[in-house]
Amino acid sequence: MPPWRRASAADAPSSEEPARPLAGGNARVSPELSAERDVEGQEGEEWRWSALVPELLADILRRVDAGAERWPGRRDFVVCACVCRRWREAALALVRPPRLCGGITFLASLKQPGPRDAPIQCFIKRNKKKSTFHLYLSLTQAALTGQGKFLLAARRNRCGLRMEYIISIRDDLSHGSYVGKLKSDFTRTKFTIYDQQPQYDGAKLPTSRCRRWLASKQINPLVSTGIVDTGVVAYEYNLLKSRGPRRIHCSVQCPADDGTAIDPEEANQPSTPLVLYNKLPRWHEHLQCWCLNFHGRVLVASVKNFQLIAPAGTGEPWGLQDDETVILQFGKIEDDVFTMDYRQPLSAFQAFAICLTSFGSKLACE
Repeated sequence: MPPWRRASAADAPSSEEPARPLAGGNARVSPELSAERDVEGQEGEEWRWSALVPELLADILRRVDAGAERWPGRRDFVVCACVCRRWREAALALVRPPRLCGGITFLASLKQPGPRDAPIQCFIKRNKKKSTFHLYLSLTQAALTGQGKFLLAARRNRCGLRMEYIISIRDDLSHGSYVGKLKSDFTRTKFTIYDQQPQYDGAKLPTSRCRRWLASKQINPLVSTGIVDTGVVAYEYNLLKSRGPRRIHCSVQCPADDGTAIDPEEANQPSTPLVLYNKLPRWHEHLQCWCLNFHGRVLVASVKNFQLIAPAGTGEPWGLQDDETVILQFGKIEDDVFTMDYRQPLSAFQAFAICLTSFGSKLACE
């Protein structure tokens, strides 16, 4: 065998080693799948779902809605609304607001009035170490707490002598999920409720970084409708330290909701002012304490417990014929757990904000 042939045979790689491309060989490079094709595939998949016959789509959503009236089964209907834009619009048109159905489905329901006949039962869990509060929807009528559907969360911040509560739609209170806040004065006896309104289509966004920072710190009418004052909660002074419970006066703007579960980004609803005050408890001679009938929804005596009612003759726009109908009820059932029951014309957001004012010490009222 010629020497050159023996040398090439010795230098040849063994079958056990992986073959490597030669330096001068024709190495082929296959193209990667572009992101545009992935987007086209997703759009095609979405088009397949949105191309359903309207009658068939409406029948599917009606069947899912009828089979899942309460949580956690209600999650199936929310999933249907997340398929595509057309399914979402059909679901919003089908679902009735809390005033009519007595339940909460979408985030828009948190700022819509509750039912008229029976209140929506919720409970609040407090975390003293983190100064956070979480609102849950009660899933069972028998148990006061237990497993619930998360609705809103709040964090308390101290600003000198004032208190501020940031209200969010996420349990971790991440940035960008805030829907409103609550601020107190330096005596912590007067609280103002602020509602974060959605941005309208013609808003002009600030260009510079400095203007964006200022817009996040104060109300900027060019960016959005901003944070709007929607209510005030005041506690009467008790300078003489007389014996008795707290006295609460509320003035809130209640939306006039008479339609479907509309998208909150579409339009701002007209509102009507409502005045509320707490129902005065009676003194029980045998127990030597102030008592209110909470119908079994409150188990522990506390200065935070209250019931709000409307003065006679002021609740006609919302169907309140007398001053004995309890619109908001809040009370303690165990350490760091409180019940919250609300009805029309208050929304879950407004009721939660009013209940937050009861936490914390108020030296001028007690």
